[in-house]
Amino acid sequence: MIHIAGVDEAGRGPLAGPVTVAAVILDPTHPIAGLNDSKQLSERKREALYPLILERALAWRIEFVEADEIDRLNILQATLTGMQRALEGLAITPQHALIDGNRIPNHLPCPATAIIGGDASEPAISAASILAKVSRDRRMLELHAHYPHYGFDRHKGYPSAAHRAALLTHGPCPEHRRSYAPVRALLQTRGPG
Repeated sequence: MIHIAGVDEAGRGPLAGPVTVAAVILDPTHPIAGLNDSKQLSERKREALYPLILERALAWRIEFVEADEIDRLNILQATLTGMQRALEGLAITPQHALIDGNRIPNHLPCPATAIIGGDASEPAISAASILAKVSRDRRMLELHAHYPHYGFDRHKGYPSAAHRAALLTHGPCPEHRRSYAPVRALLQTRGPG
């Protein structure tokens, strides 16, 4: 059996929290119905598929690249680093990786193919997309418990009007990405948060 890993991320655009990357090797003898790009699925459907993927996949790995590392590397490099770590962290070394998007990280443990829109066309990438999205949403709920005045439970760190207003009122917290323009501009006018 050839082991093919699907890889995808969630959370490149938010002003706060990690970018989350998942890698999944599906078991062709235990198919999972309903896999799709996580953005095309309701939260309820993603939450229902999440445990099925963990249970039925041959291997899976979820990596969080935190805000300080995003600031240090930039979001593209942080995402590619997360992809590399996720693939290296799989319990089974894949023979090939299918990566959502148009970039392939360096130094992977196997050859890889980038597929634009792969999260909607390749089941292994769809599964990775769901693991990444659900895991990141759960992390943002945890962060909400620590920093409730930002509303991370609602916008998950994305630059909504409510998030921008909270940022203006309270300044950034340690989970905000200081390299992102709205946070950087605020720090320049207010000083460190």
